[in-house]
Amino acid sequence: MVRRTLDTLYRVCGAISAVFLVALLLIILVQILARWGGWQFPGSTDYAGYCMAAASFFALAYTLQGGAHIRVTLALSNLSGRARRFAEIWCVGISTGLAWYFTWYAFRSVRVSRMINDISQGQDATPVWIPQLAMAVGTLVLAIAFTDNLVQLFAGTKDAIDDKAVE
Repeated sequence: MVRRTLDTLYRVCGAISAVFLVALLLIILVQILARWGGWQFPGSTDYAGYCMAAASFFALAYTLQGGAHIRVTLALSNLSGRARRFAEIWCVGISTGLAWYFTWYAFRSVRVSRMINDISQGQDATPVWIPQLAMAVGTLVLAIAFTDNLVQLFAGTKDAIDDKAVE
């Protein structure tokens, strides 16, 4: 039940990322049409940036679970047995801690931006906490994914790296 819920969460975040990529494409297309038509689309560059950031952060956990993150596995692939297990747990443990640290400060940033009523400097004058919220939620799901991987490593149900991907 928990495994199915987590996998669904990662897939939903991947789908949200895809939606933001499509929104980015649409904004760019409208921008092009606006230039050809001689009219303005104020704030379009800012909105495109928000979509790109949201797509990137929502894709983090989905990409991690798919094994598509760029990883330096040369050292780990040369280890075996207990040394490899220890190194995998250490690496994923450090990554998990960093992900939770980043999540803490991402949510803190959202809270501070909302508290001081921070507004973007662009033409859109969007409250900054709105695009920051996508970053915070994306890093939260990434931290959950790293914790999930760490638990699986401790349980012995998963390896941190896939030897076939290294070859």
